[in-house]
Amino acid sequence: MGEGCKGGEIMGRKAINRGIKYEQRKAIKHKGKHKGGPGTEDYTRGNKKGEVKDRETKVTKPELQKLINMKKITEVESKSGFTDPAIEYRNQYHPNVKLFQRGKEVKKPQKSNE
Repeated sequence: MGEGCKGGEIMGRKAINRGIKYEQRKAIKHKGKHKGGPGTEDYTRGNKKGEVKDRETKVTKPELQKLINMKKITEVESKSGFTDPAIEYRNQYHPNVKLFQRGKEVKKPQKSNE
C-alpha cells in the first residue's frame, strides 16, 4: 500500500492514520474540537466548521465550492494551498470564509479607495 493517494492508488492504513493525526493537530491549533469522518467537517469551534486538506495538490475552485455550499464550511486549512481561481471565488462570493495555508491565513485583497 502506498504512502499517498497519487494516480489512483489506494491509501494505506499508515497514510490514513497520518492524515487523521494531521486533522487532530490542526483542530487543536484552531482551538476547535476534532470530528472527522466521511461527510462531516473535520473540526468545529462554536458555530464555525473547518475542513483540513493534507495532500500534495492544491484545493481547486470546484472543491472549494462544494465545501462551502454543500458542507457549509467556514474555514479551510490546506497543506499545499489553493489555486488562484479558488482564492478569487472566495474573495468575490464568500469573503467570510477563511482560507489557511500551512497555518497562515490567505489574505483577502485590500479595498482601494478610488
